[in-house]
Amino acid sequence: MSFPRASQALSRFTVLDLTRVRSGPTCVRQLADWGANVIKIETPPHLEKGEGPGGPRENADFQNLHRNKRSMTLDLKSKQGLAAFRRMVEKADVVVENFRPDVKDRLGINYEDLKRINKRIVLGSISGFGQDGPYRDRPGFDQIAQGMGGLMSITGEPGRGPMRVGIPVADLTAGLFCAMGILTALLEREVSGEGQWVSTSLLQAQIFMLDFQAARWLQMQEVAKQAGNDHPTSIPTGVFKTKDGHINIAAAGQVIWERTCQALDAPEMFAREDFKTGALRSKNRVAVNEAINKITVNKTSAEWIDIFNKAGVPCGPINSIDQVFADEQVKHLGAAIPGRKADGSEQLFVAQPFRMSRTQTKIAAVPPKQGEHTDEVLKEFGFSDGEIADLHKAQAV
Repeated sequence: MSFPRASQALSRFTVLDLTRVRSGPTCVRQLADWGANVIKIETPPHLEKGEGPGGPRENADFQNLHRNKRSMTLDLKSKQGLAAFRRMVEKADVVVENFRPDVKDRLGINYEDLKRINKRIVLGSISGFGQDGPYRDRPGFDQIAQGMGGLMSITGEPGRGPMRVGIPVADLTAGLFCAMGILTALLEREVSGEGQWVSTSLLQAQIFMLDFQAARWLQMQEVAKQAGNDHPTSIPTGVFKTKDGHINIAAAGQVIWERTCQALDAPEMFAREDFKTGALRSKNRVAVNEAINKITVNKTSAEWIDIFNKAGVPCGPINSIDQVFADEQVKHLGAAIPGRKADGSEQLFVAQPFRMSRTQTKIAAVPPKQGEHTDEVLKEFGFSDGEIADLHKAQAV
């Protein structure tokens, strides 16, 4: 195959990508970045009504989500297009979709339909609220899941009302969990010889991401409240003013608290009876924060970061996004990875967040043009020139 692969790790797997917007493409990006043969199946241009989901293909969002894929167009609502897709399923390993649950039933591409074609197929599905149940047919959206999943009730400052998180965390984590489920199903297939249906939802992903806050309710019946920049259980952990801005300090535990007081040159703070234990510091968090702020405003952020790091106190700057990518450690980690556009110019992408000691990943191909690889892909799946011409003539591609 002439198409360059991002990695060899998943190069033996072929993925048919029916996803759009964010959660589904996030899932498929994980597979594409590690070398899967990902074929993005899009609606033919003549059937689109206005701009596609996510806006123009040239915007940064689309570009970052759809690297390392090929694109073909196929009208799944047409008899010829659906037949072509089913034929492709025969040779594929994975299909990923994030339609509303009833759409794949209407199209005839639900798991039972696909399994009859290829018993080894793995279907990955992401929805707003689950594939069944009373909310099955509701449209899903990240902010709705953040609210229903409890996140907005614990985000923001007390008394200021609910607050969304600044990234689409439900979308992103649903995509990551779906990718994890697909990889698990592919590993299990090596034993059983059969594929299976992997499904998740924005709501499930958001609830899972509540983590210890969810556990506090399930195991101790404690309902978490908004705590602003303070850590909900470990005080002092939060944002503190400096001479030229703000820093984060995380003084969890008695040993780190003692180091913090020493670094602040404030032995009287360590001696205070109302600050003696973690429980007391939590109870008196406002007073603790005020006492620290009175000292931290006297030096710059850089000065305090140096002092606290030397003292072994976890701390760090609060960076804007441009400052993130200018940071020396971020550069060392390679968090921005280059790709080469068709005209030879360089384009930067957000890199994968984990490394493997032997297997690498890269931006092997920038996002494709709509339908750029239609004929190429169909030939690889065994379609003759005549069959491809017939699909074009029927406007099924």
